[in-house]
Amino acid sequence: MAEALSPAIPDSTEALATAVLKRACDAELKLATAESCTGGLVASLLTDVPGCSHAFERGFVVYTDEAKSELLGIDIGLIKRHGAVSEPVARAMAEGGLSRSHADIALSVTGYAESTPEPGAVGGLVHFAVARRGGPTVHRCETFGEIGRAGVRLKCLEVGLEMMQEALGQDGQRAA
Repeated sequence: MAEALSPAIPDSTEALATAVLKRACDAELKLATAESCTGGLVASLLTDVPGCSHAFERGFVVYTDEAKSELLGIDIGLIKRHGAVSEPVARAMAEGGLSRSHADIALSVTGYAESTPEPGAVGGLVHFAVARRGGPTVHRCETFGEIGRAGVRLKCLEVGLEMMQEALGQDGQRAA
């Protein structure tokens, strides 16, 4: 059970986080996150589960374009061309999180928690990516709708953890 975030996090999401961490521990794999719109919430949850949080290696909170570039090594031109909330940037964030850590699997989350005047800034639009050493980088786009900042962040936890679980594989073995 997640201690600090309970009862704000749904039981099903806590159970998923525990399952991901246990699977990573069993496979002796380390996890990392590169988060924008979630502000480190995924990392917080992954470090909040007693007995298996050691599977979490590190997290990057990269809310600005400059942070994405400086901490994850993303070319600022890529961000300017595609926008911070895009498939190419989500993929680059996950790959940057992997290359700048000792983790085996890195999740990225970049999106709009709410609509803004910026063109294309639709509340609830979120891009996710998971990079795995020796494996492909997988992308997923979700449109959660105008459900508020807290609602979007909770949905991001669920999707991000599902993607990490998929990257860990059904049997928890390191995939090449």
